[in-house]
Amino acid sequence: MEKIWIIAISLFLIITFLFWKLTRGHFKKEYGKKMWKKWGTRTFYWQGAIFVGVGGTFLIMFLLKWTNVVSF
Repeated sequence: MEKIWIIAISLFLIITFLFWKLTRGHFKKEYGKKMWKKWGTRTFYWQGAIFVGVGGTFLIMFLLKWTNVVSF
């Protein structure tokens, strides 16, 4: 059971990091420096990043289970 949590947390962190690296510049440019410094804008951005991370982790874990790479 512990291996699954390590895999899931690692996947979540990797997916969230990649999302941040790929989209940070776009959203900063889209909102502008003044709006980006406000908490509401960044909270909305990080909420989306967490949703993408959770969804991607769930999808990858499901595919790993479906292909019998991981069993839980």
